[in-house]
Amino acid sequence: MTEFNDDKPKTQKEKSFKEQILAELEEARRLRKQQDLELQQKEREAEEFARKTAELMAEYEAEERKERQEAEIHEEKHRLEEKAQTAIAENQIETTIDDKEINDVLKTINQTFNPNSSVSEGSAENEQESYLVRATDGVGFAGIPDIPEEITSDDSQVADSNIQADENVQAAESITDSSAETNIDLEKNVGTKRKRKRQKTDSLARRIALFLITAIIIALLATGFFVYRYVDSAVGALDSTSTEYVTVEIPEGSGNKYIGQILEKSGVIKSATVFNYYTKFKNYSNFQSGYYNLQASMDLEEICKLLKQGGTAEPEEPSLGKILVPEGYTIKQISEAVTKNTADDDSSTPFTADDFLSVVQDGSFISKMVEKYPKLLANLPSADEATYQLEGYLFPATYSYYEDTTMEDLVEQMISTMDSYMSSYYDTISEKGMTVNEVLTLASLVEKEGSTDDDRRNIASVFYNRLNANMALQSNIAILYAMGKLGEETTLSADASIDTSIDSPYNVYTNTGLMPGPVDSPSLSAIEATINPASTDYYYFVADVNTGAVYYSETYEEHEANVEKYVNSQLDE
Repeated sequence: MTEFNDDKPKTQKEKSFKEQILAELEEARRLRKQQDLELQQKEREAEEFARKTAELMAEYEAEERKERQEAEIHEEKHRLEEKAQTAIAENQIETTIDDKEINDVLKTINQTFNPNSSVSEGSAENEQESYLVRATDGVGFAGIPDIPEEITSDDSQVADSNIQADENVQAAESITDSSAETNIDLEKNVGTKRKRKRQKTDSLARRIALFLITAIIIALLATGFFVYRYVDSAVGALDSTSTEYVTVEIPEGSGNKYIGQILEKSGVIKSATVFNYYTKFKNYSNFQSGYYNLQASMDLEEICKLLKQGGTAEPEEPSLGKILVPEGYTIKQISEAVTKNTADDDSSTPFTADDFLSVVQDGSFISKMVEKYPKLLANLPSADEATYQLEGYLFPATYSYYEDTTMEDLVEQMISTMDSYMSSYYDTISEKGMTVNEVLTLASLVEKEGSTDDDRRNIASVFYNRLNANMALQSNIAILYAMGKLGEETTLSADASIDTSIDSPYNVYTNTGLMPGPVDSPSLSAIEATINPASTDYYYFVADVNTGAVYYSETYEEHEANVEKYVNSQLDE
């Protein structure tokens, strides 16, 4: 077994041990100094951090005070401005204020909300200094804590120093956290104030918007009301009390807009624009040219109706009124019509029924008319045969009368109108081998028996077929005229039980051929159907008593069946 022996000298071992102890002590001192330096560095950092935090806190507090003061001053200014505006609107204060007064008000506001403004800067510095004192409390010069100069070799002192350093660091961190929390609170307060300010601004904006909208609505309503009043007055008569006539010429091809301008310029209507829109709304168009006698007392509806009827080729004297003679009227009915002024439902004409009947039966007047209108009146029935010689020769139309119009003038106007319409048929009537009296006589039956142009042409064909076959016409219209009841309302039973055996030249049941003369004033449609009838083989016709539809037949058996179906069956019910 091999043994190894320590060959170093004993003194060397002891020396090495002593040196080792010294070396360790030196290392401990070095470490202690290093720790002290680190601790001093941390304390300096904590002091610097505390100083910066104090400065930040002071800045935030100063900014907060400033914003709070500015907000309060702005709010007070805004309140005073609103109060001033309200007072101005109510004429309670004068609107002129000089600069001195404005400066006094602002100074008063600043003193009210910031009484210590003169020392605000100094207080801010003092507050900042107090923050520094509080933050560096217990810290020595230059941020170094009060640490004893003598350093013992005891390891516990090193530990105590480390603990104190840690406490200083924690204190600095605590200050930092507190500062952060304070900053958050400041931000919250500022945000809350800004939110309130924004809410006030929004509320004011809403009130202004509401005011503007209300004002606009009121303006629109007012405008609409005045427009309505204007249009309503323009549609009515310009002067309801006016009795003066104004002669107005409407050129050919004039549009509604141009016609409105003519009427407005003539002093008949209030507004050409309203007239134009009124005609469009009422769908009036194709107004006739010519001369019109209009009044300012006429409304737009009356004027439009006159323009639709047509004017005269030459200016005429304004009429006092109008007389309407409807189609199919007898002379007896016309005598009543001449007493009524159709231009005014509440007024009458200066004429009487007796005066009219006297004129149409006056032989000298009739002779004068025959000489004046030979083609029309050459074949008048004799006074002995006809109830009225001029029956059927008075054209149904609307006639104007004037201050100097006589009854003879009025009757002649009716005869003249018939002559003007018949003038285009005189040659055709002569070619057919007929007289004007025969055409008007047959047309007077066609007028009452048919209501449409087709029915009138077919009925005229039936009458011609019966005349050619030497058959009686058998029309109840002629019987009713002979009885003096034509034009009066009758029942179905009375019409069905009519006496067809009466002794009268107008009895076309017992007499063949035509009556002595017409029984009413036929329309132009009935005259046209009589001159140009349809070509049929019909000998009979009957009208449905309910619908008015006309049914034709060639044989008497067919006719009897139609009478039973469309007349007698209805009477039984």
